[in-house]
Amino acid sequence: MSGHTENDILIDAPLDLVWDVTNDVDHWPQLFTEYASVEVLERDGDRTVFRLTMYPDDNGKVWSWVSEREADRASLSVRAKRVETGPFQYMNIRWTYEETPQGVRMHWTQDFAMKPDAPVDDEWMTENINRNSRVQMGLIKDRIEQRARVRETAPVTGR
Repeated sequence: MSGHTENDILIDAPLDLVWDVTNDVDHWPQLFTEYASVEVLERDGDRTVFRLTMYPDDNGKVWSWVSEREADRASLSVRAKRVETGPFQYMNIRWTYEETPQGVRMHWTQDFAMKPDAPVDDEWMTENINRNSRVQMGLIKDRIEQRARVRETAPVTGR
């Protein structure tokens, strides 16, 4: 058995802003509430290898792993995978962006399987990822829409 999740949200902001903010891995701790820190280990064009560290869980355990992420602006998609898989046999993630008249639809697809000795099974992790993705997407939406409003009301300077 394996896990599969799909979550999306509509963000009322320009595509360039949504793309730039959500793909700025260096600033993910300011975008996502679950990440305590990020350390970029390698960058090669649109490919980034980085370590994410979460805040301690309810039991005081700090989870950390290395991921590889490749953004493709032309296709409005990003593919990522865990390099250090931890309790996962594998974890593959795809983000897609679609410009609509109402804003940008950001869609996350996650395919994974838990290791047999993991503390939770695929079903539990599927529910956890779905629940957490909705929370994080809502926060991202609010933060980007707030930035877009600030940009709209900022006075034009220069020439």
